[in-house]
Amino acid sequence: MKKVYYALLFSFLMLSSAEAQEKQTFAISNGSFLLNRKPIQIHSGEMHYSRIPQPYWRHRLKMMKAMGLNAVATYVFWNYHEIAPGVWDFKTGNKNVAEYIKTAQEEGLFVILRPGPYVCAEWEFGGYPWFLQNVPNMTIRGNNKEYLAATKAYFTALYKETGNFQITKGGPIIMVQGENEFGSYVAQRKDISLEEHKKYSAAVFQQLKDVGFEVPFFTSDGSWLFEGGALPGALPTANGESDIEKLKTVVKQFNNDQGPFMVAEFYPGWLDHWAEPFPLQKPEQTVRQTKKYLDNQISFNYYMVHGGTNFGFTSGANYNKEHDIQPDMTSYDYDAPISEAGWATPKYNALRELLKTAKTPAVPKQIPVIAIPNIDLTKTVDLEDLKSNITPIIEDKPQTFEQLNQGDGYVLYSKKFTQPINGKLELNGLRDYAIVFVDGKKVAELNRYYKKYDCEIEVPFNATLDILVENMGRINYGSQINANNKGIISPVIINGETITGDWEMYKLPMTTEPDLRPYKNSGKVNRPAFYQGTFNLSQIGDTFLDMRDWGKGIVFVNGINIGRYWSVGPQQTLYLPGCWLKKGKNTVVIFEQKNERLQTNLKSILTPILEDLKPEKGQ
Repeated sequence: MKKVYYALLFSFLMLSSAEAQEKQTFAISNGSFLLNRKPIQIHSGEMHYSRIPQPYWRHRLKMMKAMGLNAVATYVFWNYHEIAPGVWDFKTGNKNVAEYIKTAQEEGLFVILRPGPYVCAEWEFGGYPWFLQNVPNMTIRGNNKEYLAATKAYFTALYKETGNFQITKGGPIIMVQGENEFGSYVAQRKDISLEEHKKYSAAVFQQLKDVGFEVPFFTSDGSWLFEGGALPGALPTANGESDIEKLKTVVKQFNNDQGPFMVAEFYPGWLDHWAEPFPLQKPEQTVRQTKKYLDNQISFNYYMVHGGTNFGFTSGANYNKEHDIQPDMTSYDYDAPISEAGWATPKYNALRELLKTAKTPAVPKQIPVIAIPNIDLTKTVDLEDLKSNITPIIEDKPQTFEQLNQGDGYVLYSKKFTQPINGKLELNGLRDYAIVFVDGKKVAELNRYYKKYDCEIEVPFNATLDILVENMGRINYGSQINANNKGIISPVIINGETITGDWEMYKLPMTTEPDLRPYKNSGKVNRPAFYQGTFNLSQIGDTFLDMRDWGKGIVFVNGINIGRYWSVGPQQTLYLPGCWLKKGKNTVVIFEQKNERLQTNLKSILTPILEDLKPEKGQ
C-alpha cells in the first residue's frame, strides 16, 4: 500500500514540476515587455467574441495567427452578460468568454483583456446595461456609490470567469486595461473637476485589483489626453498615434521617463454609420505604418483586425452637433484585414507578408459561401394584428423605454382623441426614429439622425394617433452617454398643446422572434408588417441577405436576430453565418417598418454590399 502511495505522490510531484516549467511569466520592467524575462514586442489584433458566432471563433483566431500576430485583444461587454439586474450569463452561445480565451490559448495567442466597465466600441450604450439608468442617484461613469457598487459586482462576476486564465495562473491573459479612453471623457466633461474624475478612475482601477486581477495593467487614450486618462501603476498607451517620437515623449512623461511603447488601438480601418459613406483605408497605408512600428520596437494592437457583426440590437451610436445621433451599422466590417465574413483581404495578405516568420502557419481555408436565389415569403401580418394581443401600459403621458422596463426594440404609442385637433406635431424628445399614423394611415416619418422632429397633422373626431418608435442604439461615445433614455422622452405637442391623458403603450422588444402562427395574411402597403417564409438547403454556407428592395427593419433567421437593415445604406446586405443555417428547412421572419410595397420574396448573394449610400427621400 505504501508503494502505491509513494508512486502516486511521485507522479503528482513530477506533474506539478512539469506544469511549473510550462507556466510562463509576463512583466513590464526596465522599459520593456518581458515574456519569460526576455523582451517581446506585442503584435496584437482586436477581435470581439460577441461579434462572431461561437462556432467560428477558432477559425478567426487561426486567421490572426496566420497573419503573424501573437496576441488577441478583446473588450468585455458588461451589458452582454448582465442580462437583467443581478442576472448573469457567461455560458450561452457567444457569451462564453472563458471558452473564447481558452481557444485563443490553444491557438497560441496571448490575450489582452479590456473589461471597461465602459468600452465604447460602437456597442449599445458603450457596454453599460440599459437598466442602470433606472437606479436612483446613479451617475454613469462617475464617482458615486451606486455606480461603483454596480461596477464592483460586474468585475466580481467577470473575474470568476476569467481570473484563472491570467498568465500568473498558467493562462494566456498578459494584460488588463483599466477603464477605457477616460481621458477623452474628462476632456468632454469640463463640468466635473479633474480631481473628481481621478477619484472615479482610481476607484475602478482599485476594484480590478481587489477582485484578483494581478497581471500588468494599462490605459489607452489619445496621446494628448493622458493627463485625464493615465493611472498610476498602469502603463499608458496611445491610441491612433502614428508619430513615433511623439508617442515616446508622452509615454515617458506619464511613465517614469521610460517605456515600453505601445499603440493599443492602431486603426487599419474605421467605424461605419448608417447614412454616411463607408470609410476605406488603402492596404499600403496600413503596411507602411506597421513597418514604422516594427522598425522602432513599438508594440501595437490592430483595432480591428476582424470586426465581425453587430447582431441583434447590439450596435450603438455616436453623437455630434451635426446629427443628434449617428447610429452604427449592423456590419462591423471596419475595413479590417479580416473581413466581416472572415475572408483574407488584400490588406490581410499584405500585412501577412510583412509580419510572417518561418513559424507562421498557413492561412486557414475560407468558410464556404452559398447563394439562395429565392426565399418565398408566404405570410405577411400587419402590426395592428399583434397589437390587438398585447396588453398596453396606460399612463397620462408617454413613458420612456426605461420607464416601461424595456431595453431594445420598439414601442407603439397610441392615443385616442375625442375631439379633433390640427397643427404641428412636435416630438422634440424623439429617441430615435418614428412613423406617425392617424387612424392607420401613415402621416410622416420623423428621425433623430436628420433632426426631423415635427410634421403637420390632422386628427379628426374620434380618431387614433399611433407613433411607432424605434430605439436605434444608445450612444456609446461622448458626453451624452448620461442622456441615453429611449422612446418619447418629452411631451408630445400638437398645435402648441401638450397631449396628455390615457396614452397606451405597446411594448415590442423583439428579443425573440414573434410567433406569427395565430395570424392570417393582413399586410398592407405603408403599414408596418411582419413577413414570414421558409427555404430548404441541401448544403450550408455563409451568405448575405440582399435587402436593397426593403425599407427599414430587422431580420430573424431560424429564430436569431441577425440585425438591422435600412435602405439609406451604405450597408445593403446582412451577413448570415452558415453555422446558423440547417440542411433542410430554414425559417425567416422580417419586421418591415416602412413597407412601401408588399414583398413576395427574398434572396441572398455571394458578396456583401457595404458601400451603396442612398439618402432618405426628402432629406
